Amino acid sequence: MKHYVSIDIGGTYIKHGLIAGEGVITTKSCIPTEAWQGGTGIFQKVKEIIEAYSAGHELAGICISTAGMVDCEKGEVFFSGELIPDYSGTNFKQRLEAEYGIPCEVENDVNCAALAEYQAGAAAGSKTAVCLTLGTGIGGCILIDGKVFHGFGNSACEIGYMKMRGSDFQTLGASSILSKKVSQIKGENWDGLRIFEEAKKGDAVCLNAIDEMADVLGEGIANICYVVNPEVVVLGGGVAAQEQFLKPKVAERLEVYLKPVIFERTTIAFARQRNDAGMLGAYYHFHAMRSGG
Repeated sequence: MKHYVSIDIGGTYIKHGLIAGEGVITTKSCIPTEAWQGGTGIFQKVKEIIEAYSAGHELAGICISTAGMVDCEKGEVFFSGELIPDYSGTNFKQRLEAEYGIPCEVENDVNCAALAEYQAGAAAGSKTAVCLTLGTGIGGCILIDGKVFHGFGNSACEIGYMKMRGSDFQTLGASSILSKKVSQIKGENWDGLRIFEEAKKGDAVCLNAIDEMADVLGEGIANICYVVNPEVVVLGGGVAAQEQFLKPKVAERLEVYLKPVIFERTTIAFARQRNDAGMLGAYYHFHAMRSGG
């Protein structure tokens, strides 16, 4: 049986696992990214993961999902924000293929999550989909017939930088901003899970902060829909676990900002693959690249 090592590099954790068969994860784990170590430290961690798996399995490929803007033809991160210093210019594909003699493919983490949702999730079967991930920032991906639309320079759908209300989408609507707002008012650190738990109990501060977040998301998604006209918009990241509570709030605000004729033909969905999305998407991307798809 062929085994593929799949590695999902985020700003906080590196998730990794072995995938066999038709996208079946046989084992998985995660380690801290320790992003302060920069590109050199991350590359070394990736090598250690590959070597650990190769000790007990014959690997058929290396599948990488990573934060940052990625040239997936070159397998290189060509831009990364301040979260991971000295990461731009890291070429996983060239260096890992030369070192281990097995094929490697690399794709942006949000694009990978979107591919996972298309193959076996909330975007399955859609003709046109937009997938957003909410976390420290907001990432985006456009899927057309199940394929990532990369744009001319591989930076399509970087919607976190979309200008809104004198700021930008992610500065106003990311999950990290929700936590920051509540923490400032409460005078102690509150994470997203605690905020949603207390909001469900009626905490006014938490409810107000979530309503503000939903309003920003509604306006931002409406702006995207006016350009892309997707069949489905999939929301992922930590908020995916809050579908029952958050979905009606986002839908209500989207209806305010979107023309009825478009709103009525746009589905809001929440991600299904959760923590495995990056690894699975990297695996699907690997096979698409190797088959020329």
